[in-house]
Amino acid sequence: MPTAPDDPARRPTPSPPPDGPGSPPEQAETASSGGLSRRRFLGVVGAAAAGAGLAACGGSPARHGVTPGRAAPRRVGGASTRRAGSATTARTPSGVEVPVSPALIEENAKPGTPWWVTTAQVPRSIEGFAGQVSAVVGDRVPLFVNTTAHSFHVEAYRIGWYHGVGGRLVWRSAEVPGVRQPQPTLAPGVNTVECSWQPSLQVPIDGRWFPGAYLLKLVGDDGEQQFVPLCVRDDTSTAAVRIQHCVTTWQAYNLWGGYSLYYGRTVPGFSFTQAPGSGDFANRARIVSFDRPYSYDWAFGAADFVGNEMPVVLQAERLGLDVTYATDVDLHRDPAGLLRHRCLLSLGHDEYWSRPMRDGARNAVEAGVNLAFLGANACYRQIRLQSSPVGPLRHQVCYKSAAEDPLYGHDNSLVTVNWPQPPVNDPECKLIGSTYQDIGAKADMVVADPGHWLLAGTGLTAGQHLANVVQGEFDRYMPGEPGPSNVDVVAHSLVANRNGNYSDVTWYTTAHGGGVLDTGNASWVVNLIDDTGGFPADIIPPLAPAAGPVLRRIMENVYSVLGAGPASATHPSTGTWRAAYEAAPSA
Repeated sequence: MPTAPDDPARRPTPSPPPDGPGSPPEQAETASSGGLSRRRFLGVVGAAAAGAGLAACGGSPARHGVTPGRAAPRRVGGASTRRAGSATTARTPSGVEVPVSPALIEENAKPGTPWWVTTAQVPRSIEGFAGQVSAVVGDRVPLFVNTTAHSFHVEAYRIGWYHGVGGRLVWRSAEVPGVRQPQPTLAPGVNTVECSWQPSLQVPIDGRWFPGAYLLKLVGDDGEQQFVPLCVRDDTSTAAVRIQHCVTTWQAYNLWGGYSLYYGRTVPGFSFTQAPGSGDFANRARIVSFDRPYSYDWAFGAADFVGNEMPVVLQAERLGLDVTYATDVDLHRDPAGLLRHRCLLSLGHDEYWSRPMRDGARNAVEAGVNLAFLGANACYRQIRLQSSPVGPLRHQVCYKSAAEDPLYGHDNSLVTVNWPQPPVNDPECKLIGSTYQDIGAKADMVVADPGHWLLAGTGLTAGQHLANVVQGEFDRYMPGEPGPSNVDVVAHSLVANRNGNYSDVTWYTTAHGGGVLDTGNASWVVNLIDDTGGFPADIIPPLAPAAGPVLRRIMENVYSVLGAGPASATHPSTGTWRAAYEAAPSA
């Protein structure tokens, strides 16, 4: 079992480097190896977005179009479509049949808005947060804004393909007087930073808001700009694929005010910079609040959405997938809601899970729903969600120490430690199939099973390397550990710079139920970015650009198989891990 990344014994330095909040060893490793930490990467993304300007966003159209209800095949972005009963499928240009939504195809046929990208800003000149992480039509979402501007307005952009532009303006508020809100409060003992701000305006979610991922851009009268992310969901949707925004992990790493679940100020007080020595693990927050902005230096307030999630959204929207959107908080609130879908996509970093989330996912798999974990380190830490003054499920509890958690000895199943640790003792591999290993990987992805359905159409051969695909955090299958024993190891990649460990791409199915895919590395999602329609690649620079076409084809296979229904009936796993682990000694 790997040592927990927060263990002080693994921290080679007592204070964080300038890159912000990763677990302490993650930062030390990426700094020494020349790699990118999660926060450093997103800082690069933000700088690139500003440097790229906005004119590049208006690229050439890759037009989608379909008329709902027609039986005759149509062309959708180069793919033919047909109606199959109440479902619509489309054949992509590479020949893969995927479930599609005529309504989403129609949405992405609309023109995009090139100026949705923000520009570099004076820190804290404008910032804010929404009173809900997600909303449905009919909601009025309160926005809490602090700014030096005399006035500001809000622009709501839906993130999609839109002919390669990437975003579309759907709503703009009137001008609102700018105010300086009070300093946040700091709860002693648990170091929760929270803003007792007055709402600045309400955002009416009406029929113009097509369900999806949104960035609300706060725009001051002197050019101040910052994002506030919001998911607009459809609780009646039965879409084949459900994309999950991992907002609990975003909030865990959020250092706004100087405290995250990783770091805190050595001297009590607030800090809005990420300077070396600004905090340490012992003074971390034990409870973090959604009632605060995301740091201005973290993708201009868009947090982990940009690099770890947006590339999947863009591909799904470009294909016109039959897809809907929700957050992990929504999974906590309504675990049974997964049963309305065929597949859940967990995106690039989905570390923090509550017991209702995990039980809901396990029950869904046993009922035939498929899961795909498109990253590493997923479902690694248990949390609890509680109410804040703004609303329900706004406080995220994670003590990371059994002895500190008030539930220890009273309800040990809900103690907020790493899932594999006592007293919980419920390792993530029982759900995911693989086990989290370490951080700081810098390796090629190596093909182990080229005949596996996941790699169909890629032309990959046994032992072939995809250069630099495995970066950052990584998972591997651990023979003999609790969890499924019928796991297929599709890629088995030596991570030489992490003590000769391995990163695995794994797949397993449950009896008469669904299947679970784990890509096993943290850079999978960012490498999916595709600028061939005009979207500028320097806004989300891939870490291994040569691998992008192959990984995008693999994702088409994922959408096709996992979006079709219970995978145990169509693509059962056979336990090919033995070929990877018994053919030659492994670390």
